[in-house]
Amino acid sequence: MDNQFDYIDKQILNILRTDARKAYSQIAEELKVSNSLIHQRIKKLQHEGVLGKAEFIVDENKLGYKTKSYTGIRLREARFAKSVMKELEKIEEIVECNFVSGNYAIFILIFAKDNEHLQKILYDEVHLINGVAGTDTFISFDTCFKRNILIK
Repeated sequence: MDNQFDYIDKQILNILRTDARKAYSQIAEELKVSNSLIHQRIKKLQHEGVLGKAEFIVDENKLGYKTKSYTGIRLREARFAKSVMKELEKIEEIVECNFVSGNYAIFILIFAKDNEHLQKILYDEVHLINGVAGTDTFISFDTCFKRNILIK
C-alpha cells in the first residue's frame, strides 16, 4: 500500500473510515486542499477498488433479529465447497460467508429472530444442503466493537 497511495490518499481513507458521510468539502477543508482534488482522489480510490459502495449500517436487533450466531460448517468432501457456498447465499438470514482453514471449511454469520428461528435455519436449510457434514454454532452475546482496517 505504501507504494500505491500517498499521504493525501491515506488521510482521505482515514477520514472516511470514521465518517463515510462526511462532505467532500469538509474533507478538503480538513486537509487544506481543493474540493476538486478530493473528488479526483475519491474517484481514483473507487476506480481502484479500494473504496466500495457506501452502505448504511442496519441495527439488526432493532429489526427484530435478536439472535446473532457464527456457524462453522464441516463438509463431507472439499469438492462441495463452491456448491455449498452457492446454496448458503440463497438463505437471506446468512449475511456473511467465509471460506476458512482449520476444523471448518466455511464460517457463516447468521441473524435470526430468536433461537427457534436459528434452529430452523440450521436444520431445515443449512443441514439439508448437499455436501454439508455438520455444523457448530456459536451464539454472540454482544458485539464489543467493529471497525474498518487502519490505513497507515
